[in-house]
Amino acid sequence: MDLTQTLFELIDMRSFSNLWYWIALAVTWSSASHFVLGVPWDSVLRARRVGGQSEVDFEDLVRINTNRVLYIADISGVWLILFAFFFHTILVGLGFAYGVEFAQAVFLLLGPLTIVGMLTVSTSRKIQVQELAGDALHRRMGRHRFWVQLIGMLSIFVTSLWGMYQNFLISPLG
Repeated sequence: MDLTQTLFELIDMRSFSNLWYWIALAVTWSSASHFVLGVPWDSVLRARRVGGQSEVDFEDLVRINTNRVLYIADISGVWLILFAFFFHTILVGLGFAYGVEFAQAVFLLLGPLTIVGMLTVSTSRKIQVQELAGDALHRRMGRHRFWVQLIGMLSIFVTSLWGMYQNFLISPLG
């Protein structure tokens, strides 16, 4: 038995039975819920508790990040949407029509993140149009974080169910 065969038997290279995939999934959703519109959540909490310069810094961070998100959406939004649909179609086709597990895993990771991206653009637009500041901005950021966390929990739940199903299919019992 050669080294590569031994390694492939020791480390399962399939997506849903690979520990690194699940670590990446957890880190992705943890980061998505910590960085609300690109602003660390602890900055929101500090601005709410302390106020003063922390509030000014928080509002500046929100302004900078919402301007950045909306600039990208306004300049290249149509191309990003077309590319996202193209890429998602390829992943769905390969993953669920042809049974490529890696494509399924990538789609189950990126599909919900695309929804979070659209939610981010929508929230950024609302913050800018309504010129939110202070408590209203804190509430909007909290609402956005709640929805990101809900999408993340549903995504992890669906991914774990699908992963268990895939692992059951290749097991000797399946």
